Amino acid sequence: MEDMRMQEIEQALDLYVRPVLAAHDGNIIAKELDGDVLYFKLTGMCAGCAAADLTSESLVNEELTKHVPWLKQAVLDTSVSDDLLAQAKAILNKTWTP
Repeated sequence: MEDMRMQEIEQALDLYVRPVLAAHDGNIIAKELDGDVLYFKLTGMCAGCAAADLTSESLVNEELTKHVPWLKQAVLDTSVSDDLLAQAKAILNKTWTP
């Protein structure tokens, strides 16, 4: 059942969200579906963009909840990956001189 729901979300992303993000050299990854709430990450140039919160509210949430009627909300996941944290720690543990 969840696979079918994620397929419906992916189809809506492909049709209504990804083309807009691609115009800005960005993309979106549907990370997790928790009941009727989708958690997603922005990638490419959209990752870390100052307008990411606005993008998630005005574009992703609006388009997905309009085209996937059972979906109540799409939430931007702003967590940092474990790999990126490990890389940052490795850099910080070295002696750095400007």
